[in-house]
Amino acid sequence: MKFKLFDFTSKDIGIDLGTANIIITLKGKGIVINEPSVVAIDKETGELLATGMEAKEMLGRTPETIKAIRPLRDGVIADYTATQVMLKNALNRVCKRYSIFRPRVVVGVPSGITEVEERAVEEAVLQAGAKEVYLIEEPMAAAIGANLGVSEPEGNMVVDIGGGTTEVAVVSLGGIVVSESIRIAGDELDEAIIQYTKKVKNLMIGQTTAEQIKMKLGCAMPLMTTATMEVRGRDLKNGYPRTVELTSEDIQKAIQEPIQKIVDAIKQTLEKTPPELAADIMDNGIVLTGGGAMIQNLDKYIMQKTDMPVYIAEEPLNCVAKGATMTLENVEKLKTVFINSRKALHHKLGEEYV
Repeated sequence: MKFKLFDFTSKDIGIDLGTANIIITLKGKGIVINEPSVVAIDKETGELLATGMEAKEMLGRTPETIKAIRPLRDGVIADYTATQVMLKNALNRVCKRYSIFRPRVVVGVPSGITEVEERAVEEAVLQAGAKEVYLIEEPMAAAIGANLGVSEPEGNMVVDIGGGTTEVAVVSLGGIVVSESIRIAGDELDEAIIQYTKKVKNLMIGQTTAEQIKMKLGCAMPLMTTATMEVRGRDLKNGYPRTVELTSEDIQKAIQEPIQKIVDAIKQTLEKTPPELAADIMDNGIVLTGGGAMIQNLDKYIMQKTDMPVYIAEEPLNCVAKGATMTLENVEKLKTVFINSRKALHHKLGEEYV
């Protein structure tokens, strides 16, 4: 039986619907949209006022009549209407720019997603104008985007640290053999920085400021030269604005707990890995993808804690989106990686045996 998903002449789109960023790729064009997953909506009319970076700059600064939100939390849809508006706007822009009508779409989703959450993603993308929607687990998409030999009979481990979830998976022969999905990732690191400055420095800062601190000072082990940054916030004692200096050592302490939980997830996955594949991982190493892969010295820290070689993928932020594009370009070879297509095929095969 021939199982064909895509017409190779069609315009197919890949989406990394991330908690922090939405990245859209178009077959043959590469990345065509890369912007923060934030929308600003008029509360009274429901009108979309801004998306992406423009909306992100509104976070924490809007009057009562405007709602600026991140509609995805922990890797899944938290605000269905806002997600639908964001997707529709992004897809419309791509379709208009490249003269595409009702594209087929591949979306990266967390490996721990529930069936209810799957349906919410599918429905949101269909309502946004897609003809058909296929879902791929983010660690599989990340592994493909990192150019790992996912179709080969050997084990590769990928750790995708996004905004809302960290996905740890061992892939082999076009499938995920063992995996671990935890809702501890970039957002949790930001929250840890907010709590640290609150507790240790008596200073209240916002999420955007915490993210900037993480990007500049975030490290899993001490740096060769201590980095510093001046941070402005609200003094918790008198309520006035105040500036403090934070160091990379401060931030290493601040994010130590969530970083350790990510390492624990990696260890748990390794413990569940079949011996033959574990031997392959020892040879091939652990590959880090996602924005969290750029935390300084994280690769060294994981290497120290697991005794495994660890590598950071090229362009780690874009691996899931690139992987979605690559599945579109190699459909016959990679058709088994789509979650909902596998389920449909299993259901069809089951009917044939009844």
